[in-house]
Amino acid sequence: MILHYLPLLFPCISHSFITFVLKLKNYMEYSEIIHNLQIEQLTPMQEAALDAYQSDNDLVLLSPTGSGKTLAFLLPLVNSLNLSERRVQAVVLVPSRELALQIETVFKSMNTPFKAMSCYGGRPAMEEHRTMKGINPSVIIGTPGRMNDHLRKQNFDAGTVNTLIIDEFDKCLEFGFQDEMSEVIGQLPSLKKRILLSATDAEEIPQFTGLNRTIKLNYLTSEVLSERLNIQKVLSPDKDKLETLYRLLCTLGDSSTIVFVNYRESVERVTGYLKSKKFPCDSFHGGMEQADRERALYKFRNGSCPVLVSTDLAARGLDIPGIDNVVHYHLPVNEEAFTHRNGRTARWEAKGSSYLLLHSEERWPDYIPEDIPIFEIPDQTPKPIKSRWITIYIGKGKKDKLNKVDIVGFLYKKGGLAREDVGQVDVKDHYAFVAIRRGKVKQLLTLIRDEKIKGMKTLIEEAK
Repeated sequence: MILHYLPLLFPCISHSFITFVLKLKNYMEYSEIIHNLQIEQLTPMQEAALDAYQSDNDLVLLSPTGSGKTLAFLLPLVNSLNLSERRVQAVVLVPSRELALQIETVFKSMNTPFKAMSCYGGRPAMEEHRTMKGINPSVIIGTPGRMNDHLRKQNFDAGTVNTLIIDEFDKCLEFGFQDEMSEVIGQLPSLKKRILLSATDAEEIPQFTGLNRTIKLNYLTSEVLSERLNIQKVLSPDKDKLETLYRLLCTLGDSSTIVFVNYRESVERVTGYLKSKKFPCDSFHGGMEQADRERALYKFRNGSCPVLVSTDLAARGLDIPGIDNVVHYHLPVNEEAFTHRNGRTARWEAKGSSYLLLHSEERWPDYIPEDIPIFEIPDQTPKPIKSRWITIYIGKGKKDKLNKVDIVGFLYKKGGLAREDVGQVDVKDHYAFVAIRRGKVKQLLTLIRDEKIKGMKTLIEEAK
């Protein structure tokens, strides 16, 4: 009954979203959906995707990085799933482990009756298979290679998969996954709907995708972003721009910043220099161990490390909210890279800044206007600001029956912390990360030195 009063209670909620909620009434209360997603209104792009999904046609959605494409396909996907079917109904292909984990996190945050899991290289496929058998996921999100591995081994029933979604399709092609994606599609005999999502347009869609009658939604425009993105250039007196970068970052203070470089070796060189100057930062590139990349991203997300130095690996497929600045230490290799880098900030309705570090002898790219304003670094720059948070590592996780409630309760009771002293908590299979207010960390580690968490003795220390 109360569902009919939805427009009155929430006048900002769209007709399409109300329809979506009404269709889900057998699974969840509308208030739960609104609360869990923490949204009140869909974007025009998400509205259009919701409507297009309801047709029998395939869908190609083109929309800029940071515009909310994940929700654009997850919302209608959940609506299409069958609660009585205990097997896999949808496969989502992604170019990277990080994007798979991101989509899995968003799906779980919706708190629907359906299960989803991610699969990717770098961990035993057997472990993933055990998870599949244990939870009976409706949706599997994975990289093409690992998805093929599970399909060839018949680890799940391919015959029940009726929906295929390829996120960051252009990046999948760029990474050379064409053959692997084609193989995945060839092993899914019952597909009824195919959805491609991309931040760039292409002249034609490869035939192996099998797209038939297609609805194409194109929301690629630079006008909206340009209104929220402040692009400036920073002139370096030296060819080696390290000192200029350091002074710029000191000027920006503790605001969240990604520094983009073009090479893995440059990541190590830049972070090494900044750390030698006592500036808090971390590295991110494809040559790092997955655990190290994961730790770096977590510290960056929770605010304990304000600066992330990265290759273009971080320019796509990562949902890191609240990034204030993008710094191009090296000029991007092309216009597309420039667009994706800048797309890390000014996401959704937020504003952000982009800085291009330049030496006088560097060639100015044709795709960047030469008349962009110059950002003047003050002669006297402040010292590096210490972050508000410090990340601690706990050597137990989900597989040890440890959850967020256990961790927070332990920190309150044994560590003497208050609610405002504990930030983001992230529990993995075999370990956990917790953001702790900087001024409380030393006391905390002293108080819990000989304490057990949930009856378990484990390592608890500052995350390196």
